[in-house]
Amino acid sequence: MCGIVGYIGFRRADEVIIKALKRLEYRGYDSWGIAIKDNGGVLVHKKTGAIGKVEKFSLSNGRMAIGHTRWATHGEPNDVNAHPHTDCSEAIAVVHNGIITNFQELKEVLTAKNHVFKSETDTEVLAHLIEEFYDGDLKEAVEKALSAVKGSYAIAVIHANEDKIVVARNKSPLILGVGDDELFVASDTPAILDYTNRVIFLEDGEIAELEKEVKVFRNGKPVDKEAEIIPWSIEDAEKGGYEHFMLKEIHEIPRVIDDTLSEHMDREFDLGYDKFVFVACGTSYHAGLIAKHVIEKVAKLPVRVEIASEFNYHPPPERATYIAITQSGETADTLEAMRLAKKLGNRVVTIANVLGSTATRIADETLFTRAGPEISVAATKSFISQLIVIYVLAFKLSNRIDLLNELEKISGEVRKILDNKEDIEDVAEILSKYRNLMYVGRGIAYPTAMEGALKMKEISYIHAEAYPAGELKHGPFALLGKDMPVIACVVRDETYEIMLNNIKEIKARGSFVLAISDENDEEIEKYVDHVVKLPAVNPLLTPITQSVALQLLAYYTAKLRGCEIDKPRNLAKSVTVE
Repeated sequence: MCGIVGYIGFRRADEVIIKALKRLEYRGYDSWGIAIKDNGGVLVHKKTGAIGKVEKFSLSNGRMAIGHTRWATHGEPNDVNAHPHTDCSEAIAVVHNGIITNFQELKEVLTAKNHVFKSETDTEVLAHLIEEFYDGDLKEAVEKALSAVKGSYAIAVIHANEDKIVVARNKSPLILGVGDDELFVASDTPAILDYTNRVIFLEDGEIAELEKEVKVFRNGKPVDKEAEIIPWSIEDAEKGGYEHFMLKEIHEIPRVIDDTLSEHMDREFDLGYDKFVFVACGTSYHAGLIAKHVIEKVAKLPVRVEIASEFNYHPPPERATYIAITQSGETADTLEAMRLAKKLGNRVVTIANVLGSTATRIADETLFTRAGPEISVAATKSFISQLIVIYVLAFKLSNRIDLLNELEKISGEVRKILDNKEDIEDVAEILSKYRNLMYVGRGIAYPTAMEGALKMKEISYIHAEAYPAGELKHGPFALLGKDMPVIACVVRDETYEIMLNNIKEIKARGSFVLAISDENDEEIEKYVDHVVKLPAVNPLLTPITQSVALQLLAYYTAKLRGCEIDKPRNLAKSVTVE
């Protein structure tokens, strides 16, 4: 996820662009850049680092420019890979948010035509494609270039010979701002609210020209679009109208799933050894536990899962492929585990969300998630993106095309949960009054329950613990009663019948029982006080749907308790000390 902006009007464009980019820093902060039309040419300035650290900047007094703040996806964060990207003549400049999945193929074709590439990015292909098709009409060249592209994009393009900005969108957000004698382009509304609250929302497949007015086209034909009034404050707009970043990020999960799938579905995995050791901390550790269930079940390969902070003092003696899971790529204990695994002669792979992070530099191979920046301390979309990488890995290793096909549909099932979350809000009101909660599950649902309990405790401050349902008799039964509600994660697989027996035992001790199950489960209602029913999916994929529901449950419980949801006490987003 990156942020793009554009401006054409009567103000100094460089000042508008820098201010707008700072409003979008939450979308990416490893590098930034600006391209401005000046004296018949295009001036480009690009810099590694966060745009928020820029205090004074002056490039030109030109009145038309585009800009970008980057969250790296292809190519490490550096000045060369920063946007905007230009063509061979440096007359065309492009900023882009999205992923061009066939960029390597296009790059080879363009290289054969003597185009010279400077960066490692997918975006630079767009600049050279547009150059290839340019014949005096920038919009026409952009249309032809995009017809050859596969993937997602929101782009803004300028040319030294034209006084216009051309923009286009497909599966990445893009809005147009309409001011008095000035026009704006942005990935999100916060970028332009200092100047206007009149916004045109582009749809997938639409292209627009910004000159003296906005002209929108679809399939080459003009489209009439009216500007809408945005009633938000700037603070509201940064959160997309959601009350908290956590809720916004939960609602981004369907897109994150699709983006992460597009990154890995065509990938062939050769990870070395035929056994795996996952090392991770916190939420990422729970992803590793789910990986163990999935890989062992479908690929029939042995998997160990180690808490990184413990692994560093008691490393297992076996040779294996070590897979370190870390959202930030900077988790201190996980990094130390990676170094130790390499020192012992093992192949090390990381599943990480931040390109260029320390984990990606230590690892022999990196499997990137496509969650984009995550502002809220509680991991939501990043956790789901880790699971997507794990599922693709497991299903590819086992050649389970049928399961890959089911995985490609899972974002639609998550959307159904997000569109029908009222039941979760209702039961959160019940849970918010308790001081303690117990989560239970069996099989693949146990690590899901662990993650649900972690989310609840870290943002609502309710003491929550998870247990395998079969272990309650070995001590935790003593805690059951009217003051200890139980959240049961139920999966209709080989654990279903015994899980129902466990629930009956819990209910007999007087606890309020909430079940998380699927819409086809007609039996569960007989034994519990409340059921949250989710779309029915393959049992192996239930950690995705159930985790989204449990994230929402934690969110609404914390909100009712008046907690600081995005920045819970005593916690940090990235744990960079041991």
